[in-house]
Amino acid sequence: MARTKEFDPDAALQSALELFWRRGYEATSMADLVEHLGIGRASIYATFGNKHDLYLKALDRYGETRDPAIVRELSQPGPALPAVRAMVRRFAAEAADEIERLNGCFVTNTAAELGPHDTAAARRVELSWQHIETPLHSALVRAQAQGELPEDRDPRALARMLLVLMQGMRVVGKASTDPARVRDAAEQALALLD
Repeated sequence: MARTKEFDPDAALQSALELFWRRGYEATSMADLVEHLGIGRASIYATFGNKHDLYLKALDRYGETRDPAIVRELSQPGPALPAVRAMVRRFAAEAADEIERLNGCFVTNTAAELGPHDTAAARRVELSWQHIETPLHSALVRAQAQGELPEDRDPRALARMLLVLMQGMRVVGKASTDPARVRDAAEQALALLD
């Protein structure tokens, strides 16, 4: 007779996500996961696969919870530029926040740590970035159609620039103790939308 799981796989995945997000892939051992999740190594393997499989599942979970919020933010009816500005400023505020900046963005952390040599992780990073760039592009196209964005601006190029800026702010925010650095960068980039 098969034994029933004595733990909640969903809660365990969330807990693994938080540990990987805080420590990174390489700095998190299976022993760390066993201790943090409070479940046995065999249960982790049986439920999630190896450490790499668990990391990818955690990265997928992160995207499932973060990416839809961006689409909602940028697809509200009415003027589009205020939503774009609010999102960029929110990323800047998070990157400068004393507590949030230390973890950074799980996707950005993955891009820096695993992206260059882990194709499965790099694919997920690229997908997450597309989930930011695409609604940004749509919002900027809408802004241009509504007369908020000058006709001589390229919405696709602006969306890409804002994506790179927001991801860069997360990296700089992790190491910088000067919150003005990311806020100033955000405001200079937003000035290009005028």
